[in-house]
Amino acid sequence: MKKIINKVDDILDEMLAGFTYEHEYLVQLVPDTYVITAKYADDTKVSLISGGGSGHEPSHAGFVGKGMLSAAVCGQVFTSPTPDEVLAAITNVPNENGVLLIVKNYSGDIMNFDMAKELAEDMDIQVEVVVVNDDIAVEDSTYTTGRRGVAGTVLVHKILGAYADKGATLQELKAIGDHLVANMKTLGVALKAATVPAVGKPGFELAEDEIEFGVGIHGEPGYRKAKIQASEELAREILTKIKAELPLDDQGEYALLVNGLGGTPYMEQYVFLNDVKKLLAKNNVNVVYKKSGNLMTALDMTGLSLTVVKLEAGWLDALNHTVDTPAW
Repeated sequence: MKKIINKVDDILDEMLAGFTYEHEYLVQLVPDTYVITAKYADDTKVSLISGGGSGHEPSHAGFVGKGMLSAAVCGQVFTSPTPDEVLAAITNVPNENGVLLIVKNYSGDIMNFDMAKELAEDMDIQVEVVVVNDDIAVEDSTYTTGRRGVAGTVLVHKILGAYADKGATLQELKAIGDHLVANMKTLGVALKAATVPAVGKPGFELAEDEIEFGVGIHGEPGYRKAKIQASEELAREILTKIKAELPLDDQGEYALLVNGLGGTPYMEQYVFLNDVKKLLAKNNVNVVYKKSGNLMTALDMTGLSLTVVKLEAGWLDALNHTVDTPAW
């Protein structure tokens, strides 16, 4: 294993120290926790909190700041944060107007965020939860009941952050978030597995000429292995799977996110995005928003995912809403 680290046990502490040092004008670390909060605080609006295991950087701390998240809770690598850590986030952001938790659908995250919600409600803090389950690859996979939450989570941060800025209530944000998740589908492909520092070896094995469709962001199994193929063929399979669950027609407006999983150069992301563009153009699909980048990674995994959102009224404006965060 080749990693630029010191001691494995110190990775999270040292990473957050470096992160807050670089972005000290925007964010801060709550003492004695793994909670990152925004220095910009607005007690007139609902606060948004997300989080999960580390190893997905810049998610989620990179989206803390003006216009997106009020706080992010960082667990150990690929490990859910504890209920106490989530509660610390809830009590260290403005919560007079309520707090919305944006949670990826993994069993540990669901359990621990729900426990924190109950503890906060005992303190008379209103809390709602939006569960993101955008990954269409598999059902009831490792760590998950139902479908996994993956890169689409970042777009939930972005859109709900804009609505919170505009004064939406907690109940309104919950309703928008649930509807957004239902209109969002993601599917990925891996060329090489991630290496968790504490394990020291790749989480799964792929032959030199082999890829796997549908691998999760913690290295969970996908739905099939295949021989390496051209980008346009990858795009065709992924879009075919997404289209089976989300109508892609000439009647609506759509947003795209090409997300790198950590080890994929931007050059390759742009090639893939261009292939997606060409395939959608053949069916006159109206793409009005597109973004690529390493936003929800899986350590050093090589691969990418595609998220497609069928937009409702107001969502495009929310995607274009100006924010000030470390990573957007």
